[in-house]
Amino acid sequence: MSVQERKQRERAERERLIVATARELAEEQGWDAVTTRRLAERIEYSQPVLYSHFRGKREIIGAVALEGAAELAAQLRAASAGAAESTEGARGRVTALARAYLDFAERNPAVYDAMFQLDGGLAFAAEDTPQALKDGFAALLETLRDVAGEGVEPGLFTEVFWASLHGLATLTRAGRLPAGEAERRVGLLVSRLAVV
Repeated sequence: MSVQERKQRERAERERLIVATARELAEEQGWDAVTTRRLAERIEYSQPVLYSHFRGKREIIGAVALEGAAELAAQLRAASAGAAESTEGARGRVTALARAYLDFAERNPAVYDAMFQLDGGLAFAAEDTPQALKDGFAALLETLRDVAGEGVEPGLFTEVFWASLHGLATLTRAGRLPAGEAERRVGLLVSRLAVV
């Protein structure tokens, strides 16, 4: 391995450490607790080292969001594929997809905030949208295109379904919806929106 390759590998490892530490700190104490000073202390590097990777907190939030989008896409695809192996058909795949989405949002609140609530400097629904975000939407579309209904554009249907899931995730977490009704909400969403 050349010196240049070793330095690139070390740089990538430091960047992963910064993102993982920011994510951990945000999940433990919220995004307000994530500062370059606190990150530098936790990873035992100087603040200038952090700034050599990220220009500030906004870029760190963006990196966490991209990582989260990749994880969410993988979980959505796994849930849909697992349900495809059952006898439940399209309804089962859509229900599994919805559950996986809501479970991800509940288990990873700080990551979810980085993805959808905070400014991470990422473009959504644009030419320059990062591939990880496009892939997250594609993971929804792959399952939902089959249940959009006759004459309904699958991408638009996916946006509406996604917005519904996001609303459920956000309102549930904020305590605006009564607890213990997640399954009924998912069932209603699937039965009323998806043509299965």
